[in-house]
Amino acid sequence: MQHYLEKISQAKTTEALESLRIELLGKKGVLTEQMKSLGSLDPEERKKVGQELNIQKQALENALDSKKQTLELAEINKKLASEKLDLTLPVNQGISTGSLHPLTHVIMEISTIFAKLGFELAEGPDIEDVFHNFDALNIPAHHPARERNASFYLADSENMLRTETSTVQIRKMIKDGAPVKIFAPGRAYRYDLDATHVPMFHQCEGLLVGENITLANLFSVTTNFLKSFFEADNAPVRVRQHFFPFTEPSFEIDVRYKEENGVWKIGKDGNKWTEIYCCGMVHPNVLKNCGIDPEKYQGFAFGIGIERLIMAKYGISDMRKLFEGDIRFLKHYGFPANETPNHAEGLS
Repeated sequence: MQHYLEKISQAKTTEALESLRIELLGKKGVLTEQMKSLGSLDPEERKKVGQELNIQKQALENALDSKKQTLELAEINKKLASEKLDLTLPVNQGISTGSLHPLTHVIMEISTIFAKLGFELAEGPDIEDVFHNFDALNIPAHHPARERNASFYLADSENMLRTETSTVQIRKMIKDGAPVKIFAPGRAYRYDLDATHVPMFHQCEGLLVGENITLANLFSVTTNFLKSFFEADNAPVRVRQHFFPFTEPSFEIDVRYKEENGVWKIGKDGNKWTEIYCCGMVHPNVLKNCGIDPEKYQGFAFGIGIERLIMAKYGISDMRKLFEGDIRFLKHYGFPANETPNHAEGLS
């Protein structure tokens, strides 16, 4: 018995230990054969020898199990040492910090500028009804935007995902009346998908309603915003007459730029024009729909495509890249999380 216990303690590998187990406790093992011979003994001796064999068997099994655990642990440690994988970063890499998404950064820029121009931030729901999204904005029933294949209607409902953040203007005027001076950044949704359009995009709507408001006020805000956002005092602006149901007269505002190494440069030496936003004087019907007397109050409204601003300022050619989640792209155009935009100095 002691001989076998010493052999077990001296085993070097799990394979050697398994051979010992078979030699001792296998079908033809030493102890197994002794257990088989019990039948030839008389009852008294059989009982005594059987107890001794069971004690020996239990001692051998305990020794085998203990040694097996020791050998397996040693083999695991040996394997870990030889196949060690260092998951730590090199010391000289520093700590990686997050950054703001370009959309977040530009919304902060826009908010800073309009806040310093005296506009109040306003928000509204992404899901709207027909009245706030179309009727109150003087959009007639036959307008293409009201068709179910042009807007995202909810199933079995006349409600929809808002097609523009102008709905915030309507809610604000109905709630608070005039005067009002707000800007409303947020998401809007339309059936569009190409390099310059995506189904979910961001707008910033602006509204100023008061007494004796004219186009001069509108173009003053336009000039100040473009000068501050593009950080260009001499940014050439082109005003083109347009049509929108909710403003009269209506205009589109373009800026001149040139492209250098894929980056747009805003300035008078540019050779191309790009649309930045649309605007106009609030249509009298819109004021009436919101319970405001158009004989006493006038106002202007504007709508800016935030993705278009990003493309113009930072030279991004495909709007869809802003939503693909490519970490390389976001890292390239990301902004420090602790950066506070300060683009509204010197506003007049």
